[in-house]
Amino acid sequence: MFNRKKKSKQLVARKLVTNVSPSSIISEQFRTLRTNINFSLPSKELKTLLFTSSSIGEGKSTSSANVAIVFAQEGKKVLLVDADLRKPTMHYTFEKSNSPGLTNLLTGHWHINEVVKESGINGLHLITSGPIPSNPAELLGSSTMDMFIKEIKERYDMIIFDAPPALSVSDAQILSNKCDGTILVISSGKTEKRNAVKAKDALLTSKANIIGTILNNYKLEKDHYYYQYYE
Repeated sequence: MFNRKKKSKQLVARKLVTNVSPSSIISEQFRTLRTNINFSLPSKELKTLLFTSSSIGEGKSTSSANVAIVFAQEGKKVLLVDADLRKPTMHYTFEKSNSPGLTNLLTGHWHINEVVKESGINGLHLITSGPIPSNPAELLGSSTMDMFIKEIKERYDMIIFDAPPALSVSDAQILSNKCDGTILVISSGKTEKRNAVKAKDALLTSKANIIGTILNNYKLEKDHYYYQYYE
């Protein structure tokens, strides 16, 4: 039992590196990403940001969680929403119960105050996915979802959605159309170029505002200036 708990905490630590190791090279990269996001729409306020990828296992959920953390560390009031209603992970990452969550709210059974959870990180709140529904795309495309987004934009400085991969289902396309900006996560050495292009095209078809991409799992050489700077 003790070993399982220890492994669980180690896994969380690896995923939430910006919280447990804020001075690391990786955390600095997430802060650089935060700066780039802040300057991506100089003439328009960016409050809702969606993360997706072309396929599973490319790091979109870990990236969205760490970006949410660095925005909270900047002093913003941040809400992280697990909008992957098919294979949710945020409740594992933050070691929270998955229910109640987003699906409970969208089906009209719960109020927003009842589904928002404390993340354990100052300034960051969390809404988990809730029970996996039979109609994820319909829920995300509903007028109830529109009203939910409108309400949370009045409550928070930044809202970050973790959506399913863009090529697997239509959920990311539906939700990206509702968000101010979209970020496509690409895994170095894993994401196929044609899939990344297909994902980008699918998002653009839904009129998503792609403000950038994240190249995940890229290995820096030891002589890279980041290593020299932080030695």
